[in-house]
Parts: sequence; structure tokens; C-alpha cells
Amino acid sequence: MTQEPILRLKLRQVRLEADDICSFEFVAANGGVLPPFAAGAHIDLHLPEGRVRSYSLANAPVDSGQRYLIAVQREAEGRGGSAWMHDSLRVGQVLDASIPSNDFELQDGATDSIFIAGGIGITPILSMIEQLESEGRAWRLFYAARSPEAAAFCERLRDLDRGRGLVTFCFASERAERLDISAIVKAAGPATHLYCCGPARMIDAFVDAGQANPLSTIHYERFAAGDAPALEGGFTVYLTRTDRRIQVEPGKTILDALLDADVAVSYACSNGICGSCMTRVVSGIPDHRDDFLSEDEKRAGTSMLICCSGSKTPELVLDI
Repeated sequence: MTQEPILRLKLRQVRLEADDICSFEFVAANGGVLPPFAAGAHIDLHLPEGRVRSYSLANAPVDSGQRYLIAVQREAEGRGGSAWMHDSLRVGQVLDASIPSNDFELQDGATDSIFIAGGIGITPILSMIEQLESEGRAWRLFYAARSPEAAAFCERLRDLDRGRGLVTFCFASERAERLDISAIVKAAGPATHLYCCGPARMIDAFVDAGQANPLSTIHYERFAAGDAPALEGGFTVYLTRTDRRIQVEPGKTILDALLDADVAVSYACSNGICGSCMTRVVSGIPDHRDDFLSEDEKRAGTSMLICCSGSKTPELVLDI
């Protein structure tokens, strides 16, 4: 479930990191100490009009207690959160937020780590590299972006590299071939942990390439589920707690239909990756489209993510 906002964060600094990407540095609004976080963690920011957005923390965990640094890419076809952050949020403003949580953890004890990032996907990976560098552990980064101008945190990454050749940039504007994800993954040793964060096609290629690697060494975080959301509609959802029956029309998700009907439900990413909208299924067969539930959980059919999944039966009965 979405964590209730228990932090008050004040924006201290905004910095342009790349084309359409700004970083936002927050501190405790009361001047106190912020809860600690681990590399790969994220926070949920509560924006105007009831919007909740999850953002990865990019700064080093050693900064815990002092500040939270996030990066936001303006999405022309997004749902308004990124545009508001870029256009309306000002230094000194205060936002509600959750405490940090982590679904993309850096593995303790790994002696070698390889990172593959695409675009804004560098955000959680930067925090991981900061931690490994502070601990003297081995790492390498392959960072793909449309152009040098579209790549965030390049200056900081070069500082961390210190001329050792640990960072490889791959800019589409400067080279004909794509980053060879398969070759990178296959060349990794059996004890090397591999991490990937970026666009859906990059994640899909990474997962495919890692089929022969030990499962425990493959780690990735999506910004959206690999499957398209269920927008076929044509079914109803019955809400047991409120004794309401709501039609889900074509072009709408279950979450859309519930919000249109003024049903209060928890949600955050709306992309099937964070689990905030996970709901118990009383009866009916869900059409799972998320990347949060395990395959066993999907087969059991007792829970679903209503932001992106649909129904294989004319009616779903939900514990709402």
C-alpha cells in the first residue's frame, strides 16, 4: 500500500542536469534529521490535485539524515506530475512525502557489480555507485542516452570514475550501433551482480540476456510494467466494503474507473511497478499486466494491481 505522507520536505535547490531533466534537493522542513535510506531507494512525493509520484533517490546513502536528491524528466505525454515539478515547484516550497522504501536493493557482499542505465534510469544507479565507491568495491557503468545533452549527472559520474575507465557512455547521436547489452551480460563472471534501469526495451533486452546468469545476480527496475495496461474494459468491479458495482469502460483501467466514481484508493506509480494499488481479489479472474507480483502470486489470483491489470471474467469482486 502507498505509505502515508509522514515527512515534510522543503525544496532547497533545483539544478538543470540535462535536456528536460532537473534534479531537486530536499531537506527536512523543520530543519531536523531525515530518515536514513539505502542505495536504490525511492520516496513518494505528494503533489497537488492528489497526485502521488515515486522518485528514486540519487545521492549517496552517506547523506542520510541531511538531504534527499531526486531527478525528474519532463514527460510530454505524462500525467502532469513532471510538468508541475519543472514549471511550478519553487525553492522553499514544502511537500509531503513518504519515508524511503526500496524495491531495487544493492546487494551486500558483491565483489563486482556492473550497471546498465538508460536516460533517467541513471538516478538509482548513481546512488549505488556512490555507495560502492565509498566502500572500495569494484563497479563498472554503461550509460546510454540520446545525446550528451540528454544524459544526467555526467559531471558527477566522471568525478567518480577518476579517469579509470569505469564509465562507458553510449550516445545514439555519436555512434551507429546500440549498446550491446547481451555482450555485456554474457561477459560478466558468475559472481558479478548486474543491475539495469531504463526504458522498457532496454530492460527487456537485459532480462533476455541474463537468462543464463544466476538468477540471484540479475537486478532491474522498470519505470512501467513490461506489458501494456489492460484498457479493453467491458466488465464490472463489485466493491465488497461499500456495496458498489462500477462499470469499467473501454479505454479505462480499473483505477481510472474507481477514481471517476470518487472511490478512495491507494496508488502511486500507476504503471504496475510499485505495488501501491495492490488489492485483494475476492472472486473473478484478473488479467495481470504488472511487474510487481511474482508469477506464483499471479497464478493464485488472490491479489492484483488495479492501475494496469484487467479482468478475464465479466465481473471482479474486490476487497474495497
